[in-house]
Amino acid sequence: MAVIDIERPRAARGGLAVAALLAVLALAHVYWATGLTWPAADERGLSLAVLGSVVSFGPAVVLPLAVVEGGAAVAVAAHAHGVHGRRIPRLVTYAVAGGMLLRGVAGVVWIVVGRDGSGAAFPWLNALLYTPLSLVFGWTALRAAR
Repeated sequence: MAVIDIERPRAARGGLAVAALLAVLALAHVYWATGLTWPAADERGLSLAVLGSVVSFGPAVVLPLAVVEGGAAVAVAAHAHGVHGRRIPRLVTYAVAGGMLLRGVAGVVWIVVGRDGSGAAFPWLNALLYTPLSLVFGWTALRAAR
């Protein structure tokens, strides 16, 4: 009698969702490398909303991020599609999980000990978007990697 692993399709879908998120992030970084700053009015506003401090969003900074995110998206998608004979897609999926979970934990710490009441967008985006997404997608990537 054949045993059907019902968790594998769920993990594969989760892996594809993580790969899609990484691809969207890569595209956002390519977009910002062109000098466009949507959804902010300017680079300073974008930096404050995304990072909570003023950092360059120039091509030399964001294009390498886009390359890393795009490569990670391909590797995570490959692992989700069953390229299990290869160690690299699985290791990259574990690395993505670790990075996202670390970002999520750092976000929680920032929420607890960080300054608040500044009126800036970052504290709200961190608490309501960045940290929850990092924790959920980090956990999803971890499940997909196993």
